[in-house]
Amino acid sequence: MERENATLLTEFIFTGLIYKPELQIPLFLLFLVIYLLTMVGNLGLIALICNNFHLHTPMYLLLGDLAFVDAWVSSTVTPKMLVNFLIKSKKISLSECMIQLFSFSFSATTECFLLATMAYDRYVAICKPLLYPVIMTNRLCIWLSVSSFVGGVLHACIHIGFLFRLTFCNSNIIHHFYCDIMPLFNISCTDPSINVLLVFIFSGSIQVFTIVTVLISYTLVLFTILKKKSVQGIRKAFSTCGAHLLSVSLFFGSLLFMYMRPESAEADDQDMMDSLFYTVIIPLLNPMIYSLRNKKVLDSLAKMLKRSV
Repeated sequence: MERENATLLTEFIFTGLIYKPELQIPLFLLFLVIYLLTMVGNLGLIALICNNFHLHTPMYLLLGDLAFVDAWVSSTVTPKMLVNFLIKSKKISLSECMIQLFSFSFSATTECFLLATMAYDRYVAICKPLLYPVIMTNRLCIWLSVSSFVGGVLHACIHIGFLFRLTFCNSNIIHHFYCDIMPLFNISCTDPSINVLLVFIFSGSIQVFTIVTVLISYTLVLFTILKKKSVQGIRKAFSTCGAHLLSVSLFFGSLLFMYMRPESAEADDQDMMDSLFYTVIIPLLNPMIYSLRNKKVLDSLAKMLKRSV
């Protein structure tokens, strides 16, 4: 009867990153600069790849997809966070929360699949260089990219669909700076056991599959590199794979730290720091990691700048 008489909540309030009002404006300016740099870096990289015919190869097409997903996840989280730095009431409606959660789940899942696809691409390029044009065709690349995006949409739809079975009637305080799935489970009036099980099955399976794919691909790449006699060949292979490994380590590392930690008040605060890392910092770093370590991208950028002057 208590549950029937309880008023169902349709609005939530974020606790946010900090509780000190004097830090709101400095943090707003900091994250505004980060967001602008993120968008310029990722959208600029997409424009560079689209406008340069020499970069229309699987490796760079996948890099363009990754830049798009990074721009998407940053735009999903950062604008709302910036607004909340400036207003006293950090409210979000239930429908807006669901849209934000769907958008975040879609982008995070798609990025997992894209990083695994990029690892496979590097495996074929280094371990089977003579067969690379035959195996990793643009058609296969497009099929793998589309599959990654479709997988992201389906995974997000599953969690959003089952999230509608939950009700929120007691607390509307979300201990986070955006709508993530676990904080919503914590304030649900309905038993979220089925939803938690689905997160464990689907999200866990996706992370295990993509991480194993990445590990196997780069382990085979490492063995192939170490067999090379040419120092120049080793240096080139490490240069190509180094950026991929750094990006993969940052992304999957933050996800694993977040979802493998036991729940506690301290863990909730640390979860926000991990979330901040892969929703704000990684999208900023990825264009720099891939661009600064890639001669073709730098040469194409230099040519484009010369033409525009």
